[in-house]
Amino acid sequence: MTVLEIKDLHVTIGGKEILKGVNLKTGPDEVHAIMGPNGSGKSTLAYTLLGHPKYQVTKGDILFDGKSILDLKADERAKNGLFLGFQYPTEVSGVGYSHFLRTSYNALSKALQGDNREVFITVREFQKYLKHNLKQVGLPDEFLTRYLNEGFSGGEKKRSEVLQMAVLKPKISILDEPDSGLDIDAVQSVAKAISEVSTKDSTVILITHYARILRFLKKLDYVHVFSKGKVVMTGDASLADELEKKGYDWVTKNQS
Repeated sequence: MTVLEIKDLHVTIGGKEILKGVNLKTGPDEVHAIMGPNGSGKSTLAYTLLGHPKYQVTKGDILFDGKSILDLKADERAKNGLFLGFQYPTEVSGVGYSHFLRTSYNALSKALQGDNREVFITVREFQKYLKHNLKQVGLPDEFLTRYLNEGFSGGEKKRSEVLQMAVLKPKISILDEPDSGLDIDAVQSVAKAISEVSTKDSTVILITHYARILRFLKKLDYVHVFSKGKVVMTGDASLADELEKKGYDWVTKNQS
């Protein structure tokens, strides 16, 4: 049973405090949404969870299955089962997408020898596995012949991040604004892809400004509202719709 627990987390960037006491706990087979206005600390939390060196933890702890991960580097956290889907994925020319996925999968398989991860002996076996996951996220087989994120549309980049989540099977997936910059059809496609690849053994934390992507998810267990560097309100899926109607000022006034 995988549990992520964030306890009184304070984080600074360049000496300025951004997170000011975040408390949040997730369990397996849960989908959490983190909502809030620009500058409230949502993306800072995502990067802090994955150990970006720019973000300095000054107080509090991050527990993964009861053990602190603060001393672990980003790659070590990834090998323990944490995954971050980027808001702005970087284009990497010359790196084949299929090769990138196989290298990443093999690195995780080596680190997680005790789990039920399938071992692929040949490239052909892995290609078959990739094509199954491509269908889940609604991407064509030709996608595997391209370079990593190069020339991808906004929707393709976001579904590409979800494809990585499907292939790598992380225990905790943090998706940073997978709906940003997308039209309504692309948002619906990305939400469907997220729902298709989510499993009972994993947890999804989805960061967003708007409720629209949340309406297309098959399930949504918790909505957490960020304001001024901390979680100020938690509720069920109906909270997202209430925020859409009343705005974030309503939360701020409610907390004052």
